[in-house]
Amino acid sequence: MPHTDMLPRDTAVRLIDQDGAPVADESYALPESDVLLQAYRGLVEGRRINDQAGALVRQGRLAVYPSSHGQEACQVAASMVLGEHDWLFPTYRDSVAVIARGVDPADALVLLKGDWHSGYDSRVHRVAPQATPLATQLLHAVGFAQAAKHRGEDTVVLALCGDGATSEGDFHEALNFAAVFHVPVVFFVQNNGFAISVPLSRQTAAPSLAHKAIGYGMPGQRVDGNDVAAVLAVLGEAVSLARAGGGPSLVEAHTYRMQAHTNADDDTRYRERAEVQEWVARDPLLRLRTHLTATGALDAATEERFADGAEQIAAAMRTALNTDADLDPEDLFRFVTETRSPQLEEQWQLLRGEIERSELAAGGHR
Repeated sequence: MPHTDMLPRDTAVRLIDQDGAPVADESYALPESDVLLQAYRGLVEGRRINDQAGALVRQGRLAVYPSSHGQEACQVAASMVLGEHDWLFPTYRDSVAVIARGVDPADALVLLKGDWHSGYDSRVHRVAPQATPLATQLLHAVGFAQAAKHRGEDTVVLALCGDGATSEGDFHEALNFAAVFHVPVVFFVQNNGFAISVPLSRQTAAPSLAHKAIGYGMPGQRVDGNDVAAVLAVLGEAVSLARAGGGPSLVEAHTYRMQAHTNADDDTRYRERAEVQEWVARDPLLRLRTHLTATGALDAATEERFADGAEQIAAAMRTALNTDADLDPEDLFRFVTETRSPQLEEQWQLLRGEIERSELAAGGHR
């Protein structure tokens, strides 16, 4: 591939503008209406999931929640472009993508509740556990993709990360390895402007994060991350390229984190409210709703049906998370390795002794 073909565009790919009007593009076609309706349903459900999770945090039912409010276009598209045998490697902010991939919402939130590292079977859903350390999942994704290539499997791996992860050494190692060994993986960077409180301008001097791709020998592309049609088109192309043996790609979605990093973050310390308000008009859900309504593809009955479905998901989340889990302390040691090591056994016996002493002390003071 000529080096010029690896460079991203000077401006992000866009197929629907923020007013809902279609934008002609010489390389990417606007997805069909039925695909966009499916995407819109995902956006409605994703927004409701974010809102409900935020409420559960305030109620003390979730320990933490990194909201993807405003980034749902990236989340939904990431799920939709994958085939049956493909794998998703998400970050801690990608709960909507995980759920859109078929994971039960209650299971997807177990990690953020603090009960387990992952509440779902990765092999069943082809979704890796959500990663809280930055960029570690990228290395895992590349290794998984290489293994699939060696086995001759029809598997493409989509590895998600944020702009902050591109400042980590694991990001460099993952992209370098993927390109050298030509593995079927797509790196999808959701550039939402901030690595917690650090703006992108303090992370890189590159023209864009997508420009980093050429340094590793892979193509890069930029896309309007609030335009789900464009994200579907660009990500879909990258997945098709990987599936056809074309190797890895890097896609950067320009989006915005509308809410704080997590519920524990005060984002007023590092960004102005006016900046946040500027992005309200670019809301991916409102943009696609306007477009589909104008084309006649979305009517009131369909809108109501999608809203009802989203509310059912929210109700299931409330029911599941309003039930206290029956936790077994020994589970901390039971599933670390297939066979428990002497060191783990010693640690469990120490903890069990502490628990028994606490229970005896509590019984003596009744």
